[in-house]
Amino acid sequence: MSGNSYYSRKLHSLLGVIPLGLFFIEHALTNYSAFEGGKEKFLDSVHGLHDLPLIFFLEMFIIWLPILFHGVYGLYLAFTSNLNVGRFNYGRNWAFALQRITGVITFIFVIWHVWQTRIQVALGNTTYDELGEHMHSIVTQPGYFTLYFIAVLAAVFHFSNGLWAFLVSWGITIGPRAQRVSSRICMGIFVIVSVLFLLSLFAFRGDEFASASAAIGTLQLG
Repeated sequence: MSGNSYYSRKLHSLLGVIPLGLFFIEHALTNYSAFEGGKEKFLDSVHGLHDLPLIFFLEMFIIWLPILFHGVYGLYLAFTSNLNVGRFNYGRNWAFALQRITGVITFIFVIWHVWQTRIQVALGNTTYDELGEHMHSIVTQPGYFTLYFIAVLAAVFHFSNGLWAFLVSWGITIGPRAQRVSSRICMGIFVIVSVLFLLSLFAFRGDEFASASAAIGTLQLG
């Protein structure tokens, strides 16, 4: 049983970086194209991804199945781990606790975000050509914008801190000095990726993405 747990944790850690971490960075860059180049560049980025050959199978085996395993097993770890923050109130234990908490937030957010975007495309309520306007109609609602803002920061922290833990658990950063250096690098990644996502949120709120938003049905925050 302990052996199975060891390999499950290793797989969970690996999937969080490869392929999910790489997809996370790609998603940040795709969204950032809305800020950098506006609607036209964002559409080019979206179509560039969805025009890839065998896109269904690529997404199934590189995104959806890894997310399912990483998310479900992560929930198991979150609700069975001893956080210890009450006993050991120092940085690494708090980072460990936040890793579990942000993992739960991120998994719920991913399900919700997929429902609001990909599922709505599948249901015919919007199209990939209208995805920018659809995001505009979501993030211009104050409640949704606040939730996206918080969830994005939680997801980026979970990725960045998870990357630090991956480097330690896989024996890549050995010793206190290497781990301090990797901690600074991962903090830099947290700042950069957070900025990419947050700038994209503000870009989607802009007038350039508002033209067709009135014609797109959205889920209203109750």
